Amino acid sequence: MKRFLIAAVLASAALPASASIALFTDGRTMKISAFKLIDKNAIQLTLKNGGAVIMPLARVERIVDDEVVEVEKDAEVKKLIEEGIFPRRKWHYETLRGPLFSSKFDKLIVAAAKKFDVDAALISAVIKAESDFNPREVSNKGARGLMQLMPATAARFGVRNSFDPAANIDGGVRYLRWLLETFEGNADLAVAAYNAGEGNVWKYNGIPPFRETINYINRIAKHVTVTIGGGAGGTQATAAASAGSATGLATARN
Repeated sequence: MKRFLIAAVLASAALPASASIALFTDGRTMKISAFKLIDKNAIQLTLKNGGAVIMPLARVERIVDDEVVEVEKDAEVKKLIEEGIFPRRKWHYETLRGPLFSSKFDKLIVAAAKKFDVDAALISAVIKAESDFNPREVSNKGARGLMQLMPATAARFGVRNSFDPAANIDGGVRYLRWLLETFEGNADLAVAAYNAGEGNVWKYNGIPPFRETINYINRIAKHVTVTIGGGAGGTQATAAASAGSATGLATARN
């Protein structure tokens, strides 16, 4: 089954990307015109000016689409970037706020939420957006498992097997906790960083104006800012979506 999944990803990943940005674990970035997985441990990056380079996938922190929104021409995006979209609340674990979606991973989500003091509803919304609760999911960029951990992120947070649901959720939630602490509880910035990397949040001093990241934030916020039944204990998410400030970056970057 695992070999089939990797083979399917390799076949689909051979398609060129319109334009992307590769972020590396050493902080460097590179604009690329295409990428494809060579195998589960290596990726080929096609340079915008021609040529290609093959490198260990573990050196790539993430790959994001290089489609920058012209913020001044898009009032909706400008408002999201300036004011945020997530409710202003503490995203700590609360007994009465469980996963938003009923799945066989609810107990693992709640356990990780409690362990790392992260809101279980937010965790479940991230998993929904990342993998739709498929523990064997492999993206064409090499991200794996329920919370779509890149190998570098998995290693950073002590995950040896990203296809193990418990380990994957544990590592993903640890990362979310770190991001929430780094950005002083600002969910807009934490979720943006989960998608585009904390380096891009620091670079743009707020939500990066990438179309992919804007869509990602909206997709997750949609779930946590409207009333949704189900989940552990019949939990419901907050109905009102008051704006959260997209400023106030933490200075700690370690």
